[in-house]
Amino acid sequence: EVQLVESGGGSVQAGSSLRLSCAAFGYTYKSVCMGWFRHVPGKDREGVAMIYRPDQTTYYADSVKGRFAISQVSANYTVYLQMNNLKPEDSASYYCAAVQFCHAGSWSSTSLYSYWGQGTQVTVSS
Repeated sequence: EVQLVESGGGSVQAGSSLRLSCAAFGYTYKSVCMGWFRHVPGKDREGVAMIYRPDQTTYYADSVKGRFAISQVSANYTVYLQMNNLKPEDSASYYCAAVQFCHAGSWSSTSLYSYWGQGTQVTVSS
């Protein structure tokens, strides 16, 4: 119903920046809330940021506040995650997720989201 395609991962040095992109296709009206998650093997998938597309309200994990910024281009149903001052602990597979209905209190819960992208790898070396 909704396909999410991520791009923009890579390997960088600590202190560098990367921008991830997530484009939604298909029934895009169902991608009202779009979030970024990251996963490291052996750990739970962690919510990084979410944007409520109608009014562009954003939410962030404490670990990335002030360094990461989520934004959107409404016309092409694309959401970006600008990651600045990257740290080795930011290394993970990053996933885009979307859902039609959401609320602020549960934005970082993986169970909220109906659609997921395939993931893109971010590696930060010290």
